[in-house]
Amino acid sequence: MEATGEPIRVQSLAQSGLCRVPPEYIQPPQNRPLRDDPPPTTIPDSDANVPVVDLFGFDPKRRDSTREAIGRACREWGAFHVTNHGVPVTLLDAVRRVGLAFFNDCPMPEKLRYACAAGAAASEGYGSRMLVSSEKEQQNDAAQILDWRDYFDHHTFPLSRRNPNRWPDFSSDYRESVARYSDEMKALAQKLLALISESLGLRPSCIEDAVGDFYQNITISYYPPCPQPDLTLGLQSHSDMGAITLLIQDDVGGLQVLKNDDIGGSRWVTVQPLSDAILVLLADQTEIITNGKYRSCVHRAITNPDRARLSVATFHDPAKTVKISPAFELIDDDESSPAKYRDVVYGDYVLSWYTKGPEGKRNIDALLLES
Repeated sequence: MEATGEPIRVQSLAQSGLCRVPPEYIQPPQNRPLRDDPPPTTIPDSDANVPVVDLFGFDPKRRDSTREAIGRACREWGAFHVTNHGVPVTLLDAVRRVGLAFFNDCPMPEKLRYACAAGAAASEGYGSRMLVSSEKEQQNDAAQILDWRDYFDHHTFPLSRRNPNRWPDFSSDYRESVARYSDEMKALAQKLLALISESLGLRPSCIEDAVGDFYQNITISYYPPCPQPDLTLGLQSHSDMGAITLLIQDDVGGLQVLKNDDIGGSRWVTVQPLSDAILVLLADQTEIITNGKYRSCVHRAITNPDRARLSVATFHDPAKTVKISPAFELIDDDESSPAKYRDVVYGDYVLSWYTKGPEGKRNIDALLLES
């Protein structure tokens, strides 16, 4: 995901002892995080935190209640934690440990051996800058604002894309841990998409069939301490472009999701870290397939003045040749429930996302049909 130019690592900036962040990392006032506002007293407890759904190890006897809980979380949040998900907690800890070791203990010359290819979006490896701007957009200052984040992106599925020799071996079990984690995340994503489909009265395979074979990437993100956290974002506001994202984080916290209320407003809610849980984020293609009944989750990462933060996001996307459209089962011929989105070839959607920038949900909103 590295863009053009000489690589500048945020971790190196943070370690240099600077007291002010460079101007290219300063967000415009409307995008800066507000940290000290007291929470409104009218917020119900159910809206104060992202829901937690107990999967009960996918016990068939609990499937109905689990499906209902997932449907409610998808409607109200587009995000939820899952527990008793079947992925060994020791594996979650191992991935966090080897990821942190790469950023904290691996010398910079060694890190740079794995640098992303310059000028290419979504290239595998070690990087800092996600977007690739066109010449026209480079004249727009807003398009050039950078995230306070370094990352390592792994291509993990289909297996033809997976080459562990491109991954660090600074920790002896890094490659093995990421490969095992990849397999577990794919299996969990398939089970979750089945439950999400069923929660809408669809056949279990509906969303997965529409997506096709997963293209899976695993991105380990490292957010160094920031001297001016009120001016920066670790990751700008966006919804993920694919189908479903599974995320774990450390105990520092900093991920926020945008929660809509019943009167047309919205507010940022900080996702409280749960070490044994996995956070599920619905992404844009699932919003299209469900015809907007479930909306993708807008989220961002804020920075911390004192502590570095680590997260591991596993993205499950369609192939770039796949055409995505609303499920026909959710569209009525009598126009009482018309299609809300235009069909889109996923590769075209990705190109728009990387060149125009995410900016909340502007890319998927561009596909809305007039009602």
